[in-house]
Amino acid sequence: MTKLTKDIAEKFAGLALAHVSREYPNIMQHVMGSAADVVGPRQAHPIFFGSYDWHSCVHGYWLLARLMRRYPELKQATEIKSLFAERITASNVEGECVYLRRPEARGFERPYGWGWLLALQAELEQHASEAGMQAARTLRPLADAFADRFRAYLPLSDYPIRTGVHSSTAFALRLAADYAEPADPELFALMRDKVFAWFGADQLAQAWEPSQDDFLSPTLMEAECMRRFTAPAAFRTWFENFLPRATEQQPASLFTPARVSDRTDGKIAHLDGLNFSRAWCWRSIASALGKDHPATRRANEAAARHINASLPHVAGDYMGEHWLATFALLALEA
Repeated sequence: MTKLTKDIAEKFAGLALAHVSREYPNIMQHVMGSAADVVGPRQAHPIFFGSYDWHSCVHGYWLLARLMRRYPELKQATEIKSLFAERITASNVEGECVYLRRPEARGFERPYGWGWLLALQAELEQHASEAGMQAARTLRPLADAFADRFRAYLPLSDYPIRTGVHSSTAFALRLAADYAEPADPELFALMRDKVFAWFGADQLAQAWEPSQDDFLSPTLMEAECMRRFTAPAAFRTWFENFLPRATEQQPASLFTPARVSDRTDGKIAHLDGLNFSRAWCWRSIASALGKDHPATRRANEAAARHINASLPHVAGDYMGEHWLATFALLALEA
């Protein structure tokens, strides 16, 4: 089974360090209320201005924080610590918060970037290094702001967003759970209740996927979200109703890696991310089902196929290179 190694970690860290400070090219999610709002990425976002877009920059920092915690002797550790000290400052965090307070920013990065920012905070909170702990303390006001956004938004969300792209509510809540469970139990309970309301009665998933732009599996992401919020025995029962033919590798689409026809096309390159996110989901689901469950072997085999299909393509073109290592890390560590 392919796992994270120090060699892979150093390759991924090198990729992230090359893009989190790269301001252009950049696609901004930016609503302008007047001519005064015509600004560039660095002016709008003093920390997360790189990596082609705000959310990719956030999870680039998450990747660096996680790799540094996993491998304190990482050859890029000094560079990562310097980056955190330079960028994650009180004034820069306030600059990010100021952007969020604009009325035009109510829907900024909802819900994908919200989930990633809380995942970054959760990762930093686990650090024993002074650099990580200091970054966690400094970033906390921004995490509080996004936690408040989830608190305000979830009661309004009568329906899930069942997509394979940034709008997926299952993905956002799965990420945010790692922050909320230890740090904000009331928010975790709100998320859990919403997940059960959205997905608890789902059965016989058809898995009409992938779509051409997907980097998430709508079907497996829902299952992984349910796994995160559900006790193991209850999850096994739910999963058997949700994908009752998993032992037969059906629906076949969930067990077959996506073909990526053009990795220079930013949207088509999403499909490598789909392969990694499916592998992450399959490995996590297999662990929850237990080694004796008849679907476990099929799930692990599917995860291996998906990783093998895309791991050679993490680097090579900036359209994938600015974000794919994060999803590869999720798969390798699941």
